[in-house]
Amino acid sequence: MKKAIFVSLTASIFLIVLTFFVYLRFNDNKLHLVFCDVGQGDAIFIRTPNQADILIDGGPDNKVLDCLSRHMPFWDRSLDIVIMTHPDADHSTGLVDVIKRYKVSNFYTEAVPGRTDIYKLLSSILAEKKLSARYLASGKGLNESSGFGMLTLWPRTEAIKSTDQNRANLLLNEFSVVQLITFGNLSALLTGDAGFQVMDQIAGEARSIKILKVPHHGSKTGMSDNFLSIINPDLAVISVGSKNSYGHPSKISLDLLRNHKIKILRTDLEGEIEIISDGSNYHVKTDK
Repeated sequence: MKKAIFVSLTASIFLIVLTFFVYLRFNDNKLHLVFCDVGQGDAIFIRTPNQADILIDGGPDNKVLDCLSRHMPFWDRSLDIVIMTHPDADHSTGLVDVIKRYKVSNFYTEAVPGRTDIYKLLSSILAEKKLSARYLASGKGLNESSGFGMLTLWPRTEAIKSTDQNRANLLLNEFSVVQLITFGNLSALLTGDAGFQVMDQIAGEARSIKILKVPHHGSKTGMSDNFLSIINPDLAVISVGSKNSYGHPSKISLDLLRNHKIKILRTDLEGEIEIISDGSNYHVKTDK
């Protein structure tokens, strides 16, 4: 009997201590920006200084769930915000399992719908969860008391309205949600699959930044020399799958980044990439 009480007491103390250390780890008042290693696709997890959990895209399968489990407390099964930048399968497929397994408070996307089976499945699951998609356009943002901010730079309302006459020939990448993240001295531009025409239009609004999520997995059509000259990032992160059939990242994009002396990190080479900032400085952690 005494042995059983001792074992039970020891287990309880261990659980309390474990919970305390886990709590401290995930509540450090810092910004955590995680580029999940999901293969050929995008999934970005953000834990804000005020402990809000934000997921941008879900990748091409359910690998995003492993990323979430590593960067959220084991007792936390809710996401404050989920954003689907656009409905292509390499950004949206993983969101199916995310919405099934997590309580999502707010779901945002762009206003141009997809046509794929995955998009239809995701829409039906949102309906089952009684979760209405809200649409993002430039100017909409989120600001925390911590100083963290997230501002939508694209799509612009006029670009969305112009699709009414041209839906048969839509290029969904050009309506990708583009977000500017700020926290103190840190700024990061999250670009979805938008191309250089979009990047050139928003460069003046983004201005000088620290972190660039390279558009469209490093596609040759993702960015221009002019764009990089204006935003002048320290670090470029490419979310890309190993030996993918698209040839991403392209030599053109890599050469552009190198010519501007921008440090490059890639999920196919470094694995998961986490940027942690206290608002003054930041450091980078990688899996490999």
